[in-house]
Amino acid sequence: MKRTVNEVYTFDIRYIFYMHIHFIKKFKFKNPAKVSFFLNRQKKYCLIFVIFCPFHVLFIQSLGMLGIISADLKKKITFGHFNNNHHSIMEKYKEKVKKLFEKQEELLTRDNKKKKGNNGIYQRYENPIITAEHTPLIWRYDFDPVDNPKLLERIGINGTFNAGAIQWKGKYLLMVRVEGNDRKSFFAIAESPNGIDHFRFWDYPVSLPDVDDPETNVYDMRLTAHEDGWIYGLFCAERKDPDAAPGDLSAATASCGIVRTNDFVEWERLPDLKSKTQQRNVVLHPEFIRDKYALYTRPQDGFIDAGSGGGIGWALIKDMTHAEVKREKIINFRQYHTIKEVKNGEGPPPIKTDKGWLHLAHGVRGCVAGMRYVLYLYMTDLKNPSKIIAEPAGYFMAPQADERVGDVSNVLFSNGWIADDNGKVFIYYASSDTRMHVATSTIDKLMDYCLNTPADGGRSKTSVDAIIRLVDKNKGIPTGK
Repeated sequence: MKRTVNEVYTFDIRYIFYMHIHFIKKFKFKNPAKVSFFLNRQKKYCLIFVIFCPFHVLFIQSLGMLGIISADLKKKITFGHFNNNHHSIMEKYKEKVKKLFEKQEELLTRDNKKKKGNNGIYQRYENPIITAEHTPLIWRYDFDPVDNPKLLERIGINGTFNAGAIQWKGKYLLMVRVEGNDRKSFFAIAESPNGIDHFRFWDYPVSLPDVDDPETNVYDMRLTAHEDGWIYGLFCAERKDPDAAPGDLSAATASCGIVRTNDFVEWERLPDLKSKTQQRNVVLHPEFIRDKYALYTRPQDGFIDAGSGGGIGWALIKDMTHAEVKREKIINFRQYHTIKEVKNGEGPPPIKTDKGWLHLAHGVRGCVAGMRYVLYLYMTDLKNPSKIIAEPAGYFMAPQADERVGDVSNVLFSNGWIADDNGKVFIYYASSDTRMHVATSTIDKLMDYCLNTPADGGRSKTSVDAIIRLVDKNKGIPTGK
């Protein structure tokens, strides 16, 4: 909010003129017609007024000579009277602006404490890490008192969610999906010094270059630091379905948009992924597989419904600058009466461990309240990431308490996590398409969970059998009671 001397001078001159017109409108005049003529020409006189601002008194006297204002009013509107009112209004305006920034600063600097109680696998935290209120005030307000004298919010933000994540130059960066009140989503980077709190957005949102067929909406970017040296961002690019029936304003198509960068400032837009089906939740594997780029895909028949799409797919690509899915196989299937019977999708890029690749995904099932999104884990072979070696039954994380309420309720979604060199894992997840949260764990705990939690047996009886085996085992272990 600091301004240079020239900016302050220009700002004050503009405001002086604004206030001058305000006073002319406020007081009674002898000749309203002449005042109306003057006000209709105020833009023309603006430059003259700025140049001759020091001769304000002469200007007022000239209005009196023309009969535009009365002699008594001419005496009232002295430069001192004008300056005092200008100063008072400006001080009130600055105070309102100051309070806005102070209130947001309290939010941005608030420490995030661990929630009491956990299942030993991960640790939740008390506060969301990013909300609509975290977005910069300079995105939402026009702080020019001439253009926005009532200090109204000009651009509203509806939600901040579904963020990709990466560690860069010692900072924890989130590529946040920001949705405006106009329902259009865009990307913006927020950074934190510790990955748990004190997230701040960069001054400007990400401006993506266009492609030949510009999309209507973009969202849910996954960030991958690939071994080829580039940082790739894969996201959903939504367009109106050209084959929609007349009057159908909901039909849309989903494709995978691709960008890459080395500094998170300049972005190179590559052609969208070519595929025979619509594609959402496409994720780039961080390493080459047989000298090719590897993608986790999610083929689907429609924009929302998976249809005949069987689950999380796997495809090898020769060139990311002209990416095309020619052969695709399903590696993580949807299944009847599970947390992923309606659809499932890869979350962030997998984490490499000494026992295999650790994957975070989302599963969707239908219920009376609608679709319920949860998160689950699975592991794949270290040398062959398309081969599943472990998948625990049920969900890893599900919406709890306030997380269940939002723009699209009963949803947890993740497309970003970060593993520190010391093995600590930061799991970034969104709740109900509204806000961002963080949970922490370790690679060792997540592998233990994956490798030693019973798999889904597909029936109620097998679930009971798994519990009985655990009970029998525990009864044979001395507890000290």
